[in-house]
Amino acid sequence: MVSYMSLILYGIGGILVAGLALLVAFQEKLVYIPVLPGLTKSYPITPARLRLIYEDVWLRSSDGVRLHSWFIKLFPDCRALTTGLQILLTVWKCYGASDGYPSQPGIINDAQAALDHLSQRTDIDADRIVVFGRSLGGAVGAALTKNNNDKGIYIMSGNGTKIDRHPTQIWHETIFILNQVALLHTEVAALILENTFTSILDMAGVLFPLLKWFLGGPGTKGPKILNFLVRSPWCTIDAIGQIKQPVLFLSGLQDETVPPSHMQMLYAKAAARNRRCQFVEFPTGMHMDTWLVEGDQYWKTIKQFLDQHMPKKKETESSQNGHGNSPFFPK
Repeated sequence: MVSYMSLILYGIGGILVAGLALLVAFQEKLVYIPVLPGLTKSYPITPARLRLIYEDVWLRSSDGVRLHSWFIKLFPDCRALTTGLQILLTVWKCYGASDGYPSQPGIINDAQAALDHLSQRTDIDADRIVVFGRSLGGAVGAALTKNNNDKGIYIMSGNGTKIDRHPTQIWHETIFILNQVALLHTEVAALILENTFTSILDMAGVLFPLLKWFLGGPGTKGPKILNFLVRSPWCTIDAIGQIKQPVLFLSGLQDETVPPSHMQMLYAKAAARNRRCQFVEFPTGMHMDTWLVEGDQYWKTIKQFLDQHMPKKKETESSQNGHGNSPFFPK
C-alpha cells in the first residue's frame, strides 16, 4: 500500500516538474505573441490602406537588430483631438517586419531606439514626445519613461553602458574615449497607460492560479520561490513609482485579460510620489477596445490631459518650411 501511494505521489510530482519545465522553457511564447493563431506575420492593415501620409522608418536597436516603424505624418483630426498630430509606431523584435527574437532587455532597447530616432528628427518638437502603451506596451512605456526622466548629455560606452555626466561637465571637458560617443538624452514629456498589468509575475497568478503561491510581485504574499525563473518579469509597479512626468491611466472596467485592480495599484503607486497623475475608468471598456467603445469620452480625456500637461509648442523645421504647424502631439 505504501509503495502504491509512493508511486502516485512520484507521478504527481513528475507531472508538476515536467509542467514547470515546459513553462520555464516556453515562457516567452506566453508573454510575446508576434502572430495570433490563424493569422500571418504580414500587416493586415497599413497606413496606406487608411489613406494616411506616412513613411517607413527602419531603426537599428543598440543590440544590432533591425526594427520596422511607421512615422505617420500630420495625423487627421480625430474626434476630440482637434489638432493634427504625428505618431511613430515601432514594431518590436520578431513582430511584423522587424528582425530578432523578443526579450525584456531587447524590447527596452527597441523602445529607446525609437525615442532616440525622434530626438534626431527636425520635423517634430522633441520636448513634446508622449509615450502611449496598452497592455504589455504599457510596461514597455513605463520602463522607457523611467529611463528618460531627465534631459542631459551622457557618454555611452561601446557595449552600451551609460556613463553619467552632468551637462556642464561635458562642455568643460575634452574627452578622448575609444569606442564611446556623447548622446543627447531626450526626456519623455508624459506617459499614457491603458489596461496595463503590475507585473508578469502577478499575471502568472491570474492566468495560472496555482502559481500565485510561488510567483508574485512586491505586493503579493507567498514564498515567491519561482520568481528567479521568470526571464521577462516586466515589473511595471516598480517602474511607475520612479516616474516624474505626468501619467494618465486609462482603465477599462470590463477588461477580460488584466484585472482592473492592476491599474488601480499602478495609479496608487505613482500618485504616492507624483502629483501629476490622473486615473480615469471606462465602464464598458475591455482589454483591447476601450478606445472604440468609449468613443468621444476616451479621446476627450486624452486631449484634456495633454492640454494640461504638455509644454508650449516650438517651431519645427516642417512648420518653418511651410509644411504645416503640427507638433508631435496635439496642443
